[in-house]
Amino acid sequence: MLRPLRETFDEDNYPNLLVGLGSPDDAAVYQVSPDKALIFTTDFFTPVVDDPYTYGAVAAANAMSDVYAMGGQVLLALSIAAFPPKLPADVISEILRGAAEKVAEAGGVIAGGHTIDDDEPKFGLAVMGTVHPSRVGKKGGARPGDQLLLTKPLGVGIITTAAKGDAADPDHVAGAIQTMVHLNRQAAELAQQVEFHAMTDITGFALLGHGYEMASHSGVRFRFNFDALPFLPGAKEYADLWLFPGGACNNQRTFEEYLVFDGLPEEMQMLLFTPETSGGLLIALPPDEADRLEALYRQVGQAVWRVGDVVEGAGIEVVT
Repeated sequence: MLRPLRETFDEDNYPNLLVGLGSPDDAAVYQVSPDKALIFTTDFFTPVVDDPYTYGAVAAANAMSDVYAMGGQVLLALSIAAFPPKLPADVISEILRGAAEKVAEAGGVIAGGHTIDDDEPKFGLAVMGTVHPSRVGKKGGARPGDQLLLTKPLGVGIITTAAKGDAADPDHVAGAIQTMVHLNRQAAELAQQVEFHAMTDITGFALLGHGYEMASHSGVRFRFNFDALPFLPGAKEYADLWLFPGGACNNQRTFEEYLVFDGLPEEMQMLLFTPETSGGLLIALPPDEADRLEALYRQVGQAVWRVGDVVEGAGIEVVT
């Protein structure tokens, strides 16, 4: 499907395009001066929660996350919205308010947008950010010996799926919302104080899919320690009940040939295939730099887990 885009794109004609169609990264990056590059990305989706204000905030945090995954900070955004004509005006207003306040928290502003009629609500943002051209976070670049750090717990996808079926504990849903609306701003900002090799955020392709993208683009093998992975309360419980969304099966079909599981039960394997929304940053960096970044995170109360390492080879290995 993307072949026509690549066939019309001549990289030599765009020397300032630092990241584009040639790599599977989280956003496009275009250099505008010796010390500044623009990051541009977009994301939108149907509601993952019932409350309209929270939906707007989650959608905004999720869209901005790709700027943070590229190592940048948010500058401004445009709303992308599709709403049913009969959706009450106060509901739409709350969605927009939730997004606007979350972008303001990021230090940016929603400067406009576009809305169309649609039978199913959809909302998100096109986001622009900035980063120094020499400090762009990319998926490629991880090296054998690197440590893998993760900045948010996993399990949002299965908890919100259970909630849609009225099978989730309200406390578990509250925990999922809390992590979804938490910005990756501070995590990305502090990562710029160390020498990291590769970075992405964990969203629709789940930990294993996005981890594989990093490993493949880096020409290495990622080895995750399942016992070191953080999970939200309730996530493993709903996995035992097989309350997985359809996206988990799609991810499994797409990535399973590149993965090796060391005695991990099937339901826990599926949990690692389950899509996340507004997930954390996955960062590959040398051991001493990982120690430094962990210390920086602890100083400000930013959560972080050391979840694996990088070795020679290809694909993903999950050990217990």
